[in-house]
Amino acid sequence: MTAFTPENRVVIAKISAVYGVKGWVKIHSFTDPISNFFDYSDVYFCRSGKWQRAEFDECRAHGKGIIAHLKGVDDRDVAAGYCGLELSVAEAQLPELESDEFYWHQLTGLKVATLYSSAEPVLLGEVSHLLETGSNDVLVVRKCAGSLDDKERLIPYVPEQFVKDINLETGMILVDWDPEF
Repeated sequence: MTAFTPENRVVIAKISAVYGVKGWVKIHSFTDPISNFFDYSDVYFCRSGKWQRAEFDECRAHGKGIIAHLKGVDDRDVAAGYCGLELSVAEAQLPELESDEFYWHQLTGLKVATLYSSAEPVLLGEVSHLLETGSNDVLVVRKCAGSLDDKERLIPYVPEQFVKDINLETGMILVDWDPEF
């Protein structure tokens, strides 16, 4: 297994709040489904500029989220100091996907171009991040060097309908999207 380094990290969750008075915290998992968070044993966070392994002595589903107890943290005020920390794993720990599937972190930073009403691709910008809307995910595309304009565009991540091609090697996503929208 590849060792964790800050360079190969992938954020899988965030400590969002304290839970109770005995040092428990709420965890907002970015995994889908959220229960996949439990599959990771080598989880890290960066606190005061130092990477540390997150050691949970208890961790369980609670409602629509996760609650956990950090080993050695038995006080609400101490647990509050962990709120806002991102929980990361080494990219090599992620399950392999099918050839037509991608992790969000792979799409972030890719350039987005459209062929809408043009023979040549028109650069719209780059993927800043993605949003989960319930019906489908959305690419948030912001201006970059060489982009058509400085508009922010929200492009539904719907393969075949709007997203025509994703090429990780060239760093490009080709979409069918009206540049005026």
